[in-house]
Formats: sequence, C-alpha cells, structure tokens
Amino acid sequence: MELAAVARQYEAARAAAEPQPGAAEGLAGTAAADFAAQLRLGEETAMGAMSGDADPHALVQALAQTELAVEAAVAVRNKVVEAYQEILRMPV
Repeated sequence: MELAAVARQYEAARAAAEPQPGAAEGLAGTAAADFAAQLRLGEETAMGAMSGDADPHALVQALAQTELAVEAAVAVRNKVVEAYQEILRMPV
C-alpha cells in the first residue's frame, strides 16, 4: 500500500471515532470532547516529531498527557461497568 492510501484510511477511521457536535450534552459531552482534543494533540505532536517539526521534549510531554487521559477514561469505564454489574446483582 502506498503512504497516501494509508493516510486516507487513517483519516477516515479517525473521523468516525470522533464525537459528533451536539451528540452529548453536559459534563459527559465536555469530557468526551476534551479527551478527543487531547488525543488529537498527541497525534499532531507525534506526527510533527516524525517530520522533524517538533522537539523530542514536546513529544514526550504530549505522550505523557495522552497516557494520563487514556488511563482516566479507562478508570471511568471500569467504574461504569462495575456500577452496571452491581445493578444487575440487585434483587428485583
């Protein structure tokens, strides 16, 4: 596969995973938008570092912030799943 085709496929997949404007309101919507923005910033910094536009310090900082965002999202997901399982265990 040539590089341009891979880049087009990546952009199509990334656009499909982004939250749609107005799809979620309130705190959850804001958190999802902030999460997506942090991932986008990490990707842009990584691409800039690969092309020589960003310094290695900025890349390490962006990757650390992205890692924290992913860990926070996983922790929230785990709590939601735990709460759902607790609800399923309740007697009716």
